[in-house]
Amino acid sequence: MKLMEVQSLIKSFGKHVAVNDLSFSIEEGHCVALLGANGAGKTTTLEMLANLQKPTSGSVSFLGAENKDFREYIGYLPQYPVFFPWMNAVEYLVLMGELSGMSKAKSLARANELLELLGIADAKKRKIGGYSGGMKQRLGIAQALIHEPKLLMLDEPVSALDPVGRREILELMKLLKETTTILFSTHILHDAEEVCDDVIMIHKGELAVSGSLSELRRQYQEDVIVVSADENLEAWARSIENWDVVTKVISTNNKVEIYVKNAAETRNQLLVEIAEKQLPITKFTVGQTSLEDLFMEVVGR
Repeated sequence: MKLMEVQSLIKSFGKHVAVNDLSFSIEEGHCVALLGANGAGKTTTLEMLANLQKPTSGSVSFLGAENKDFREYIGYLPQYPVFFPWMNAVEYLVLMGELSGMSKAKSLARANELLELLGIADAKKRKIGGYSGGMKQRLGIAQALIHEPKLLMLDEPVSALDPVGRREILELMKLLKETTTILFSTHILHDAEEVCDDVIMIHKGELAVSGSLSELRRQYQEDVIVVSADENLEAWARSIENWDVVTKVISTNNKVEIYVKNAAETRNQLLVEIAEKQLPITKFTVGQTSLEDLFMEVVGR
């Protein structure tokens, strides 16, 4: 079932077009990654979907209702959330609950439930000003969930975190997606590949690629063999470019990426070639291209 549908969305700031003719849909129960380089229009898109910015043109429908105020159904976490540092977590969440139209009693019960779920219940009476970056992100997600929204939107939820905090939030997103539809923006492709079901990739404000992660893998994923050595391999790389089984070769000094039609067949052929040429290889890896490889191809167009 389509939870949200976006049709021909455009946002202009004077002569600058930040989002241009963007159309996509979000299925209920899915975790969707909005991907793009910095400046691609991700934040502007999310803010329009959250009714925080008005589109120049285009439409957004939520559960079939078009261009209405559906903010009560959306939980939103901006890239740089701001808190009242003198408040503790419970006070802050109760305030957010009451601002959402909930009673104080229900807000308090929901606040304690979320703080437990998000793993910061032990710090619920501590002033927010003393929280770490990861704890603030967890609290930000809690405020976005306080009113039990149908759609949780997160703008770059891990970009400002250290590796430990980033891992914590990714694991949390895996837990939340079991019960909540999630749309999150990021330029960290590995994170998206780890947690999302669907991908919306934008470039310079326009839709570049969209679909389920499994569909995109079937459509774009290629077998690739990476060879590294103690000497420059560029001459050898040129010698295998015309092999029938090879589709593309990218050589950078001591490293060669070989894109092939069938990795299982080509692997043995390459190993025989390497042994005959007595190349001093240090690494031989067989794998497939990733979402990041697709992203770089889109950005490089």
